[in-house]
Amino acid sequence: MTVAGQRLDKALADAASDLSRARIQALIADGAVRLNDAVVTNGSAKSIVGDYAITVPPVASAIPLPQAILLTVLYEDADLIVIDKPFGMAAHPAPGTADGTLVNALLHHCGDSLSGIGGVARPGIVHRLDKDTSGVMVAAKSDRAHAGLSKLFAAHDIERTYIALTRGAPSPERGRIETQIGRSSSDRKKMAVLKSGGRNAITDYVVEARYGVPAKAGGAPLAARVACTLHTGRTHQIRVHMASKGSPILGDAVYGSGSAAAPVKAAVAEAGLTRQALHAAVLGFVHPVTGEALRFETAPPSDMQRLETLLAAL
Repeated sequence: MTVAGQRLDKALADAASDLSRARIQALIADGAVRLNDAVVTNGSAKSIVGDYAITVPPVASAIPLPQAILLTVLYEDADLIVIDKPFGMAAHPAPGTADGTLVNALLHHCGDSLSGIGGVARPGIVHRLDKDTSGVMVAAKSDRAHAGLSKLFAAHDIERTYIALTRGAPSPERGRIETQIGRSSSDRKKMAVLKSGGRNAITDYVVEARYGVPAKAGGAPLAARVACTLHTGRTHQIRVHMASKGSPILGDAVYGSGSAAAPVKAAVAEAGLTRQALHAAVLGFVHPVTGEALRFETAPPSDMQRLETLLAAL
């Protein structure tokens, strides 16, 4: 087609009536628009006469597909499954993460037995861990288990303890953080402690170890191992709460403002830590169908263990 004189993204949207201007902009950003066989990179430039070709990728299925992804199964029966989720695995498909998720793995492992209450995109999912947080998760295989687990999580009648490696250490060494958490007014992709609005968030914490403590008495440590017990389950709750205490989680690119001491940065690099040092270590609950008390505990993965060894040597 030939268009000239207008802003390019608008001209193309007018010419391709089945594509919105926003869609055209996204396709340009993806390198899917060409002018005379050359990739177009600037949608705000003026259009010129020429042959524009727009390559529209096929629509991805909204239904997640089973994938043969290895799972570390801690417990499984006809109603639920408990796994030790690796870091780097998202709980369910979302924009930017079409597959390779826990849902894809569960669909392959559990087949048709996975509960459908969570919807087409999130079957069996009753709670989530951040993609780069490792640890214990439970998923429902039956609708009755899904309903029962959802009630337990809604009532906060679940034991959940996480291990975090932090920059410095929160003070005092044990306590309760109770705040309101909601979307940050300055960055809608982040959560923040709010003075008003948001949702109530409660985290109990205890400093289990202090690393790189200066020789002088009362000196602040360079890093710490902190056990955090959740009483609510807000998005990014522990990450936000530790940051609010001035001790963000090591490796947290979103909430880890400021810089760790040089020895800690070196330890993070040597350990190969490329994500927030946060692990869901304990998950305990009453089985919603059998009434049996269940409790699962796993050790942090190798990157966190290696980092903790290096920190302990500071």
